[in-house]
Order: sequence, then structure tokens, then C-alpha cells
Amino acid sequence: MHVAVETPDVAWERRTEIPLFYLSLVFLAGYAVRVLAHAHSLWRDIAAIIVALTWTCFIVDYVVRLVLSRQRPLRFVRRHWLDTVIVILPTLRALRMVKVHDAVMARRRDHPRRSLYPRVITYAGLSSLLLGFSGSLGLYDSERRNPQSPIQTFGDSVWCVVQTLTTVGYGDVAPVTVSGRLIATTLMIFGLGLLGAVTGSFSSWLIQIFRRDDEEGPPGEESSPGAPH
Repeated sequence: MHVAVETPDVAWERRTEIPLFYLSLVFLAGYAVRVLAHAHSLWRDIAAIIVALTWTCFIVDYVVRLVLSRQRPLRFVRRHWLDTVIVILPTLRALRMVKVHDAVMARRRDHPRRSLYPRVITYAGLSSLLLGFSGSLGLYDSERRNPQSPIQTFGDSVWCVVQTLTTVGYGDVAPVTVSGRLIATTLMIFGLGLLGAVTGSFSSWLIQIFRRDDEEGPPGEESSPGAPH
């Protein structure tokens, strides 16, 4: 029987995926404090240090994977373009939620797996929430210093992100800075796919449940013992 040999870079990724996910939550918390805390506050300075340290860990992980893969840098970047984007913008690490799920399941092989649709809804929904929260922070941080921007509070930023992710687009709140529009474009590209996965999987799940109920039929239709056939 042939057994697949795990390469060093794949083994490293499997072992570090879950710790790095928790570290990404620490990064997101630190980034939120840095953006939302009052200027010149101690908490803001502490949050900036946490953001820098966690970001350094992400960069070190990326470099280690590059070295272990024994690939040329350009080839590694092309094959792992999403990981490259996430290293540059760690707030997008929610897009690796599927990788995190695979790592969790690898550690819990004896745990029964849920059906496909609930898993897709859960992980795509969680990714959408993390991505939306990250986008709201980034958008607010980019726009609040521009007096011409309609986004002057974190609530305005959340409202803009909700409109963007749901493709409603009322137009009452929109970014005006270059960085803010880049964040909104990223949310359009990735967020729409995640929300589409949630709504599509939920609809398919409901159809599957209703089809199963139709096949089973309402109770009482089965003939009782001794009844004429």
C-alpha cells in the first residue's frame, strides 16, 4: 500500500495553521483597539506593539514555508498568491478558514463530521463576519482623517461595509480615499463570494430537507397491519 509522504512545508503548515489562526484573532483585536482607542492612550500603544509582533509572526511563517518548499520565490508567490496577499494584509486571514477547518478535522479524526451544507454555511458565514469586521476597521481608519469623507464614525464604516457585502449600494456612504476604495473593492471580490456560498448552501440545504420530507411522505399514509391492499 502506497503511503503519501508529507513534505516539510506541508507538515509545517499543518502544525502551525491553528496557532496562527488564534494569533490572527489576537492581531485583529489589537488592530481594533489601535483604530478605535483614543489617540495618545496607553491601550493604543500596547495594541500597536501587539499588531507589530503578530504581524512579524505571520512574516516569519511565510518565510519558513518558502524555505521549506525549496521553490524559487517567484514560483512560490504564484502558487501561493492568496497567502502572499494575507501576509501583506493580515486582516484578510479569515479567507484561510477552510484551511483552519481541515487542520481541526485532522486533529479530531474520531469526531463525527457534520453534513456538507451546515459546514459550508458555518465556515463561510464566520469568514464573512471576520472579513466584514476587518474591512470596517480598515475603512474607518482610512477615511476618518479626510474631512470630505462621509465615513467619520465606526458606525458609518460598518454601514458602508454591510452595503458593500450585500451589494445593496444605497450610495449614501461611500469611501473617497484610495486606500478606502481598495478595501471596498477587496470586500466586493471576496465578500460577495462568501455570502453567495452561505445563501446558496442554505437554499440547497432547505431543498434537500424538503425533498427528503416529500419522499418520506406525511405520517399516517402507510397501511396499518391487516388493512386490505
